[in-house]
Amino acid sequence: MPSFAAQQSLFRAYDIRGSRQQFTNDFIQALGHAFAHLYQLQQNIDSKKHSAKNSKISSENNRQSTNEKIIVVIGYDVRCDSNTIAQALAHILSQQGIQVIQLGLVTTPMMIFWAEQYQGHGIIVTASHSAKDILGVKWLVNHISPSSTDIQALYHQLGIDYAQNPSLDSIAKPIYHKQQQLPTQQVASAYSDAITQVFKQIYQHNNQTAEDSQLPSSKLDLMVVIDCMHGATSNIAKPLFTHFCQHVITLNDTPDGNFPAGNPDPTEPQRLKQLQQSVLLHQADIGIAFDGDGDRLMVVDNRGKVVTPDHLLYLLATVAVNQRPQSLNASLSNAQVLFDIKCCHHLPKLITELGATAVISKTGSSLMRQQIQQSGGQIIFAGELSGHFIFNDGYFILYDDAMYAALRLLHWLAKPLPAKPNCARNLADIIDALPIIVSTADHYLPLPATALTDCSIVQQLARFCQYLQQLVHATSAAFITQPDPQAIISCAPLLCTCSAKNQYMTLEQAQKLLPVGTKLSCIDGVRLDFARGFGVLRQSNTSQNLTVRFAGDSIADLIDIQTRFAALCRPFNEHLATQILAIVAE
Repeated sequence: MPSFAAQQSLFRAYDIRGSRQQFTNDFIQALGHAFAHLYQLQQNIDSKKHSAKNSKISSENNRQSTNEKIIVVIGYDVRCDSNTIAQALAHILSQQGIQVIQLGLVTTPMMIFWAEQYQGHGIIVTASHSAKDILGVKWLVNHISPSSTDIQALYHQLGIDYAQNPSLDSIAKPIYHKQQQLPTQQVASAYSDAITQVFKQIYQHNNQTAEDSQLPSSKLDLMVVIDCMHGATSNIAKPLFTHFCQHVITLNDTPDGNFPAGNPDPTEPQRLKQLQQSVLLHQADIGIAFDGDGDRLMVVDNRGKVVTPDHLLYLLATVAVNQRPQSLNASLSNAQVLFDIKCCHHLPKLITELGATAVISKTGSSLMRQQIQQSGGQIIFAGELSGHFIFNDGYFILYDDAMYAALRLLHWLAKPLPAKPNCARNLADIIDALPIIVSTADHYLPLPATALTDCSIVQQLARFCQYLQQLVHATSAAFITQPDPQAIISCAPLLCTCSAKNQYMTLEQAQKLLPVGTKLSCIDGVRLDFARGFGVLRQSNTSQNLTVRFAGDSIADLIDIQTRFAALCRPFNEHLATQILAIVAE
């Protein structure tokens, strides 16, 4: 068997993704067999659980349950070679006795939707918002996205020779299944019809009078401009949004894996310029942008200004909280809204004012989905700075679907306010009423190198901040005059030379950097919330970089917070402190 050491870097925190050159024929073949084993193993686990719960069922019925065919849906995005890889994976799974339903060119949320129609198993060959020379794969097992541990376990299956190991194939007897190719129209129409039913339910659940309980007789009176970025939404966005809205204009709506307009990433600086100009040209009510696989959303208001993801998260959370079904209201003692650690300092207060509880989370939409699934329904909405938004109100799939989220926002905007019954909500006016955010972008900095015996820069900073915070809050005069950082900072390696152990500061210095009332979170890097802003420094889950973001109520507040972070980092890495000070506001 060939070695796949070169491909290990492809197996990242959320998916498989990397350069086209690494997707060799041998690797794709091995990956197909690893997926087949994964789904066969899951069927074996499910069968054992079924047998344990139904021990009184006859042995014949148990045998039929064990031999039930596995169904996996497979789709692909617009990238060159995505289709070829999807076909190869489908062929291998079919050879291994798995029934494959091919969806063709779809968004990731559409693959999830179709997987939910069967056993919750699905694969899509996509590199999401990455550049054109990047390929990738996302998948679902039993309705659940893989954890980072699951992804690494799949990698370790690559080196196993299935042909020489009959014990692996005994999980399910390989009987070749013909692949089923669903018609393109059927794939799209079933997804669109399901979304239409969602809005019928929402109008029925949220209107008291019978005459208002149906969808409006006419389409939403909105002018909407949509940038598909030549991605997977290109074929479906126009017909879907035209079904609901009177006026829809689409940009870059031809599927093209070369992405002639630029990377299909709506969060890149300046990437929304064309959309902004089109909104102003057509005097549109809103501009909407989707990433390459349709799971990330960015919005431009009617004045052509990009809505920050923080504000967009709040608006969508408002929709989720206000439109949750009555049955959900009755069962929830306290609804929760989840946001990731990179979101701004205003969100907790804004979410609380909605009547929900704000809960901070690690960054990563797959991590958020797992938290939602484990919350027992308490978390009704989740979002992160990168534009992933997840509704958990029972209306639709539990996934970050950008087109669905945009339609939820449009229906909310189009609903007239009581004071102005003939006018839709004005998005720019709504944003103007929210707290001002002066912020940097989610900025990437090279991960500073540390000695083998050192903690990472993030660990050092976290321990130093913990020490300073305890110093500020200490009541013992003896402790203040003779601080013992090693009593506070516990480094795991015995030989650790972590410089956080050797940092000493006076109480006055500590109070200047971390005033009383400063909130410290270390769930994902280091986040500090001050009275008039916040900052976060963490290690990227997908690359050897640090990601940093700072925000304040004014440019002066922003600079003050960057200065504090630079001072905190300077004892460990002078260059990092300089880089932090050089970052400018968006």
